[in-house]
Amino acid sequence: MNRIRVLAALFCAAGVFCLSGCAVVSGNRSGGSALEGSEIFTAAVWNLQALFDGDEAGNEYNEYRVSSGWNREKYEARINAFGRAIARIGGSGPDFAGLVEIENAQVLEDLARAAVKGKTWTSFAGVPGMSLGVGAVSRYPFEETRVHSISSPGGTPPRPILELRLKVRDRPLVFFVCHWKSKLEGDAATESLRRASAKIIQRRLREIREEDPETPVIVMGDLNENYDEFYRFAGTAVRALLPDDPVAAELAAKENGAWDFLVLSGEKPPRSRFFPSVPALYSPWENELANGSFFYKNNWETIDHFLLSDGLFDGKDWEFSDCQVLDQPPFAGASGRPAPYLPRNGLGLTDHLPLLLTLEMASKL
Repeated sequence: MNRIRVLAALFCAAGVFCLSGCAVVSGNRSGGSALEGSEIFTAAVWNLQALFDGDEAGNEYNEYRVSSGWNREKYEARINAFGRAIARIGGSGPDFAGLVEIENAQVLEDLARAAVKGKTWTSFAGVPGMSLGVGAVSRYPFEETRVHSISSPGGTPPRPILELRLKVRDRPLVFFVCHWKSKLEGDAATESLRRASAKIIQRRLREIREEDPETPVIVMGDLNENYDEFYRFAGTAVRALLPDDPVAAELAAKENGAWDFLVLSGEKPPRSRFFPSVPALYSPWENELANGSFFYKNNWETIDHFLLSDGLFDGKDWEFSDCQVLDQPPFAGASGRPAPYLPRNGLGLTDHLPLLLTLEMASKL
């Protein structure tokens, strides 16, 4: 892990800034007004499976090049399909959406216009030269925006982590929108990069807790790691996501405080019984969610996540209410599985199912 360098920068929410060699963040807004009187707040997370625009810049996947038949018309049809689908999430669209696998800031803005009626704020982060990045669309303004990037000598840097602070009903909510390194190049070869991403979030959790212990934090995105990854690999090695388990804690202790992992709990509020100095995060995969969000090699995987801090379980202000996998049309086929998008003929939507998180004000619970 000592060869992976972590870089972070602070950005203005309404502008474009580039940290040389790292990531680009952009923000924009348009339309009507935020729902400041609402007693419910909804958030969605969704991997959109390579949402490229209709212009060829040279970094697209082969099937999204002009030579393969990709064009502006197909792009606009896909934007409209996603816009209709996102507008149905939670009945009228989510208040905040963390979106993964988006080519650039303009694609995110096109998507926001197609999906959300009224004023929206958008923020995009991507590594220069990389095909895809991460973004967020919000009905509430971003009070603070940060991007965290990782430099990996000798290899392609992982995607950045987008950190956004909102204030809703005069109370803060902090989101981390993530797309951690995939296992395409092999699990063993890529786990260190997922752990490097986890280390960034672990550090920020500590810093936020020191600033205000009651600030709710939500980690969301495609982490390319199952919530029970530790057990799927027979509990023999530290993973980027660890259960609050004595064996996992013993293995982590042997690494002399690397803290490049997140501890998951199924308790409400989340607690770290075996990691006393590490704040735990609640995973709805422990209780509310079933099956998975990604179907791969005839098996469900739980690689898309909402991970929630204890500030959402303290009986004050915004509180966890529910979390769902949206496994019905238009997000899934009749089997409940996602229908991958086929750029050749425009069939399907995406190979991931979205997750929907619902928060309520404590006074209404």
